[in-house]
Amino acid sequence: MDRLNESKAVMEGLLFVSGDEGIDAKTIAEILEVEEASVLDMLHEMQKEFKESGRGLQIIEIAGAFQLTTLPEHAVYFERLASSPTHATLSQAALETLAIIAYKQPITRAEIEDIRGVKCEKAINTLMSKKLIQERGRAETAGRPILYGTTKEFMDYFGLKSINDLPPMPSIAVDEEVEQEVDLIFQKLKEKA
Repeated sequence: MDRLNESKAVMEGLLFVSGDEGIDAKTIAEILEVEEASVLDMLHEMQKEFKESGRGLQIIEIAGAFQLTTLPEHAVYFERLASSPTHATLSQAALETLAIIAYKQPITRAEIEDIRGVKCEKAINTLMSKKLIQERGRAETAGRPILYGTTKEFMDYFGLKSINDLPPMPSIAVDEEVEQEVDLIFQKLKEKA
């Protein structure tokens, strides 16, 4: 593969992984270690090539960032995919996130991530798109993060009259022996310090 085609292939991958945020020509130029003008030329060539070859994707520019998107005329097919029964189920991550929101609402994304121990932006977006959760305002803390809570659709889907109808949260009983071992470990650590 020649250098030009390799650069275009890398750019296509960068556009893909940058997702909805897109990526600007300057960043691509820095990554490829080439001039920004060359990147812009290649992006415009790629836009033309995608269109001429009848591909299902296109490269668009929004507010200085380039994105890889689907063609608007194919939207009806993507809507069918999104509403098909095989894609209507929730992933384990989405179910865990939904449970946390249901029991702890209103709750911020950072608080959910603290509980789950992993990022949950995708799960939150999925739950929002399925109208199972919604924004419930902003927290009165630094940065005023969004608070999330469940929706009427959530209540309907799970057959709940109110959030109080949720089953009780399972309690985690800590074995006395485990507590003693943890205390012993902390005691040894204090002695070493």
